[in-house]
Amino acid sequence: MDVLFQIGQFVLMISILVILHEFGHYLPAKLFKVKVEKFFLFFDVKFALFKKKIGETTWGVGWLPLGGYVKIAGMIDESMDREQMALPPQPWEFRSKPAWQRLIIMCGGVIVNFLLAWLVYTCLLFNNGDTYIPAENLKYGIEVDSIGAALGFKNGDKILSVDDRPIKKINQAVLEILLGDKVVVDREGKEVVLELTDEHKKILFSNTERAFISPRFSSVIGFIAEGSTAEKNGLKLDDEVLKSNGKSTPFWSAFRDEIIASKGDTLHLEIKRGNAIINKSIHLTGDGKLGIYPSSNNLLVTDRYSFIEAIPKGLNKTIEALSGQVRQFKVIFNTKTEAYKKVSGPVGIVQMMPQEWDSSFFWSFLAMFSVWLAFVNILPIPALDGGHVMFLLYEMISGKKPSQRVLEIGQIIGFVIVMGLMAIVFGNDILNLFK
Repeated sequence: MDVLFQIGQFVLMISILVILHEFGHYLPAKLFKVKVEKFFLFFDVKFALFKKKIGETTWGVGWLPLGGYVKIAGMIDESMDREQMALPPQPWEFRSKPAWQRLIIMCGGVIVNFLLAWLVYTCLLFNNGDTYIPAENLKYGIEVDSIGAALGFKNGDKILSVDDRPIKKINQAVLEILLGDKVVVDREGKEVVLELTDEHKKILFSNTERAFISPRFSSVIGFIAEGSTAEKNGLKLDDEVLKSNGKSTPFWSAFRDEIIASKGDTLHLEIKRGNAIINKSIHLTGDGKLGIYPSSNNLLVTDRYSFIEAIPKGLNKTIEALSGQVRQFKVIFNTKTEAYKKVSGPVGIVQMMPQEWDSSFFWSFLAMFSVWLAFVNILPIPALDGGHVMFLLYEMISGKKPSQRVLEIGQIIGFVIVMGLMAIVFGNDILNLFK
């Protein structure tokens, strides 16, 4: 049932994005009196789950949930309708309209995707605010694992900037490091520059499941699960673990290591509670779970916005997401990093969905995905919106229309490129399933 719920969220998200994207083409087409023959959610390869003709347009739902389309009369698209294109142009056809009108029709879907992301981010900021951990609040710096150490980071480092961009939010640091080339850290009061090579990126992308850096917490208990081993053995909130099994544990990571080492055995603790020092011996089960988390008091900050204030902040967030997509392409197409192996398709996206409804996650992911669709669709690849825009800009600048033959060849080449990219994406999905 959990998988079905995840699939349901994916289908709902794709449906919202596809319908609004295609309406971005449909509405200006109708505004300029261009005939729209079909409007489909999902692809109707061989057959459709539902279709009904209303006026001049057939509305339907296909069975293959990988996108959707509007079929606009008099336009070279994936249908390759040569019979229609062989007839004399009609005033209600796409090809009969001025170039500027055709450009608006082709850009409509991308514009809607961008505006949708802006609207969603604005509403999320107004409703939830922006919660993050300011980098300056990390009193003890960061904690690194073996991957972080291989990149040159050390426990206690404080990240100052990536590619000369100051790091305000520690939440963004991981993505910035993945996409960046140079990190500046404060190490015991001195600025140290870490160069991120393609080999470093390869290590990072081969271990994306691991958090190679994380906030460094003191060993103060901030959460105790109800009915947990910790609660049954009398541990309290704000207890500070001074020693575990006789070893000094000033930081949570050292305390955690001793918990792991004591699975199925007895964990001996020296605890500071107020001004008192308390000793406890706790027998751990085989899973080693105590049911506690470190205190993050004074780390999290939430910036609140009125709706008017949230509008420009939402725009900034949308532009930041778009900038991130552009920078990711640079890394993905660098074969030395092998980042292309981590590109996920529908299966990977379904696995990202939570198994319980989380409205903030759903709408945040939808906004990010909407920006991604806008960016991908505007790429100058024939068969995508950006390919049509590329030919239209050529026409507007040169004053000459590309021939139908050129448009058909471009469509075929674009289709091959898109299918090749999809093969990589689905190949990654299948490989990850086996893994």
